[in-house]
Amino acid sequence: MSKVSNFITGRLRGCGYALKGALILLKTEPSIQVQAVIAIIMTALGFYMNITATEWILQIFAIGLVMSIEGLNTSVEAIADFIHPDFHNKIGFIKDIAAGAVFIAAIVAVIVGCIIYVPYLF
Repeated sequence: MSKVSNFITGRLRGCGYALKGALILLKTEPSIQVQAVIAIIMTALGFYMNITATEWILQIFAIGLVMSIEGLNTSVEAIADFIHPDFHNKIGFIKDIAAGAVFIAAIVAVIVGCIIYVPYLF
């Protein structure tokens, strides 16, 4: 096989692993499931309110940000639990920081949502 075909095969395999990970996350993590439902509602609202292309971009980035950070948070928690299954102050600290990152992303998403939708509502 040539270098190019090995490169392409490797990238396709990587995409497959990424898709598998996203599906596992959606199937097994309640927090991502809730966020996916919120994302669907906000997408439907965007169609209903006929938001602009720029507003769509901002909304999609906000949804992607929250769901991506939640995926990373889930990974951090799984690694921490694997390394140290019992309660440990340092593990709790690490998990709290990861959860804090999700909180910040969610607050940003709410602010973006308010900037987009408040003018349509009032």
